[in-house]
Amino acid sequence: AGRVPSLSAVPGSEDGLRIHWDGACPCQRSNTVTILVQRRGQGLPVQSTLPRNVLLNMQHAFCSGRCCALRRHTYSLQRSQTTALSRRALVIRNMFTGIVQGTATVTDLQSSDNFKSLRIQFPAERTEGIQLGASVAINGTCLTVTAIDGDMLSFDVMMETLRATGLGNLQVGSKVNFERSVRVGDEIGGHNVSGHVHCTAQIVKVEDSENNRRVTFQLPDDKWMKYILPKGFIAVDGCSLTVGEIWGTCFTVYLIPETLRVTMFDVKAEGDTVNIEIEAQTQAIVDSVERVVGQHLAKIGLADAGAVPAAAGATM
Repeated sequence: AGRVPSLSAVPGSEDGLRIHWDGACPCQRSNTVTILVQRRGQGLPVQSTLPRNVLLNMQHAFCSGRCCALRRHTYSLQRSQTTALSRRALVIRNMFTGIVQGTATVTDLQSSDNFKSLRIQFPAERTEGIQLGASVAINGTCLTVTAIDGDMLSFDVMMETLRATGLGNLQVGSKVNFERSVRVGDEIGGHNVSGHVHCTAQIVKVEDSENNRRVTFQLPDDKWMKYILPKGFIAVDGCSLTVGEIWGTCFTVYLIPETLRVTMFDVKAEGDTVNIEIEAQTQAIVDSVERVVGQHLAKIGLADAGAVPAAAGATM
């Protein structure tokens, strides 16, 4: 990815480093960039290779094609990244809370074979401090920022995301729920949401009463229903909701006026498709219990019996 860059300390910062180099810009999708890391007063520099996603999380001093033309690039590492130049610390984890922060509008959409590029207009100041490579949940789907133009952000959507989610149905003018990734110390007002959508569901019934809305969703098959429990968490289009009733392949949620005001549920109607993310802790518990019970049944020769005798169940 070009020549090995040189590093110097950022003025006014004991730990900060600034990187200057000639060569291919990371915004041109190079996979890794090799840098020489030298913290102030600590002797010879140490060579380190940064993954592209880490590099893109650094502050890009200038781009918009200009740096690529000049083949000269400047990045700044914040304290947390400066001290994170070991293999272990370079692991970046993003998560969301399911508390949707508002709605945004798709202003441009480019499609090719099993690939889409979205350009989305966010409300004023909702993109403050965002950087290339940051994660944003769009209708509950974790997407990576690929370009920034004021309050306009761009995202790429690949084949697997198009298959598992409803993002392939978006058109220019479509409104979407959004949530910026949570930072350490932020309040978790909903539940831990990864932005990894499991499947889609269809709205089959919308019932309004005074100050409430009851929405019924139907999943395409029943394999996910074992993870959906009454009063349990579920993320629907990125919104952390509490499950009401369940039956067959259906479940309900109850929406308060504030949820309707902030999210797209105010305009969702019967027949619309939504993204579903199962609560990870529930899934882990259910799968673990199934595995342990299955192993126990196999051990006592009842793996195909279809039922656990009372005596055997009491010994587990």
